[in-house]
Amino acid sequence: MNLKEFKKAGHWPTLLAAFLYFDVSFMAWVTLGPLAVYIAQDLNIPYGEQFTMVAIPILAGAILRVPMGIFCDHFGAKVTGSVAQLIVIAAVAYTWLVGLNSPFEIHMLGVVLGLGGASFAVALPQASKWYPPQYQGIVLGIAGAGNMGVVLDALFIPTLAEHYGWRVAIGSLLVPLVPTFLFYVMASKEAPVPRNPVTWAKYKAVFADRDSWWFMFFYFITFGGFVGLANSLPLYFTIQYHVSGVTAGLMVAIIVMFGSCFRPIGGYVADRIGGIRTLLVLFAVVSATYLLISFLPGGAAPASGGWSMMQMPMEAWIAVLVFSVGVLCLGMGNGAVFQLIPQRFRGEMGVMTGLVGCMGGIGGFFLAKTLGMSKEMTGEFSLGFLFFSVMVLGGWLALLSLKTRWRTTWGAASGARI
Repeated sequence: MNLKEFKKAGHWPTLLAAFLYFDVSFMAWVTLGPLAVYIAQDLNIPYGEQFTMVAIPILAGAILRVPMGIFCDHFGAKVTGSVAQLIVIAAVAYTWLVGLNSPFEIHMLGVVLGLGGASFAVALPQASKWYPPQYQGIVLGIAGAGNMGVVLDALFIPTLAEHYGWRVAIGSLLVPLVPTFLFYVMASKEAPVPRNPVTWAKYKAVFADRDSWWFMFFYFITFGGFVGLANSLPLYFTIQYHVSGVTAGLMVAIIVMFGSCFRPIGGYVADRIGGIRTLLVLFAVVSATYLLISFLPGGAAPASGGWSMMQMPMEAWIAVLVFSVGVLCLGMGNGAVFQLIPQRFRGEMGVMTGLVGCMGGIGGFFLAKTLGMSKEMTGEFSLGFLFFSVMVLGGWLALLSLKTRWRTTWGAASGARI
């Protein structure tokens, strides 16, 4: 890739603003994950409801991506993104200053934080519209790499909650949220392309196209796996390996860093060798990873409290390694899926980003709930991970059957590697 040509091809301040907007919004979206242990202790929430607590923001973000995509097409990405950021900032400030005192109120906060997850349907189309087809993989990879906000969450939020309480930890989100909002308002611009408002007829046409359902399923696997694990792993490590909340945050930060940092690389690799070939390799590794995780043993509990990073058992370190490989592939898969979508649905990116993003968020909700149900019903997480291993294998088989048709039809006309 020629960097000079890339910089001339679009509008890098908008790309940077979209990246930062998605980054800090994603951070707000998944903040209940690393805080779940502390909120549950304070409000006496049982295991099953803890996984529901971390799953609600994911589901809300999934559902809100569709209307956010519609608002982008009607009012513009900048207006939509700015209003959404203001609402999230207000909810965070209220939680910090006033407080929340029941699981129901926590769930309502999770719904509002879902607007952070819905930023996906704003940031990615806003960046995509500035760039030609040959740069879609890397551009959407960069914009989508904003999901590294979960790394910052896992690193700092548990420590703040440990020392100052979970309300202060949530309030600390204002530090990145407010400056990012101001930069977004000043730096981002709408692409100089005709606005293409979404109509029900367009949704009907997209739903009638079987390729759209395949893309939704593939993103259900990749993004659903990433965000579901990002939110669930703090609870998983505290339950399965008896580590402290801070240690769980550090472990999850290590794991999700791979998925976040490698999303642009997934888009770049897909630009070079084709999204289909890239996804076939990644799906195979992810399926094997889930299968291996389902057989990993738990760790011994300490005499009191939770293990620190230096004390935790070898089984926990093996889990970190296996999860890191799987999440890395899930992150790359996110970039690869969005290398393919603009080639197939260039004129329907607003609709497709909303629908595919919605399905990805539902995948994260489904994963978190499945793990919680598996733990409640069997006392172990194994059944949940086995289920997802089989599902990803199904995605691999489906893609294998689709590749010839895709490459010889719309792929041949796209001008990009498919």
